[in-house]
Amino acid sequence: MKVQADRTYQIKEQDRQKFDRDGYWISPKLISDEQIAKLREAHERLWSGDYDGDGYTMNHFRLSSNPDALRKIDNGWWVNDEVHRVVTDPFIGELAADLLGTDEIRLWHDQVIYKPGIGDKASADGNVGWHQDYGYWQCSNNPNMITVWIALQDTDLTNGGMMTILGSHKWGLIPDSDSFFNQDMEQLKEKYSAGHEWVEEPCILKAGQASFHHGLTFHGSGANKTHDPRLSIVAHLMPGGTAYRAGVQRHDNVRLLGPRPKDGQLFTGEYFPLLFNRK
Repeated sequence: MKVQADRTYQIKEQDRQKFDRDGYWISPKLISDEQIAKLREAHERLWSGDYDGDGYTMNHFRLSSNPDALRKIDNGWWVNDEVHRVVTDPFIGELAADLLGTDEIRLWHDQVIYKPGIGDKASADGNVGWHQDYGYWQCSNNPNMITVWIALQDTDLTNGGMMTILGSHKWGLIPDSDSFFNQDMEQLKEKYSAGHEWVEEPCILKAGQASFHHGLTFHGSGANKTHDPRLSIVAHLMPGGTAYRAGVQRHDNVRLLGPRPKDGQLFTGEYFPLLFNRK
């Protein structure tokens, strides 16, 4: 039975409490089956180099040359209209604003992520290491950012679904937590759990649902043990007023501020589109 997307949902007090307590919240179904099909087609087009317009993506990664390795594209919205539509969705922006307790939400950047199905192979190539997103975003002066991970199929641990560490957003920024590409999950767990209660919880999603997690929440994922790829679209979002913090860490978004960015310069304009403004 098809479940319709709920485009009227409003964040409730228990949703905010869940997000504030655990560092993540799972939405109802946000996008329709028709849009899911279009986004799955967008994946096929992007991986074959079939772009909308004459531009190119910000980054195009594969974790190794192994065909079982995870692939991702950053700022797919630059070259695909369907990705653009979903990662700048005002409804998703409003949900994020309500969870963060802010009046304005802008796109920081997106990711188009493809995790191949490897079946019963013994391989760590599909692993995404435990990490904090803000570990990569320290050029931003606001760690109170949020990631919206949208599933394009039913997703759980069997096909490499994401796991979060409950309450880890309250630990603050942990040194060297920019470890997305480190696939040794146990080594990372030992490193980051010191002095903290380490409680793993899977994000189990139906197609069209999304997990909203705080920029400081530790998360990671294992291999996709099915024979079908696990596809997702990810919107990394920031509150309005987020500005450049100079001299801390390199990030490709800084180049989008112009040739001579200044400390305190706002991340705004066409590269950081507005999703939602309550005012």
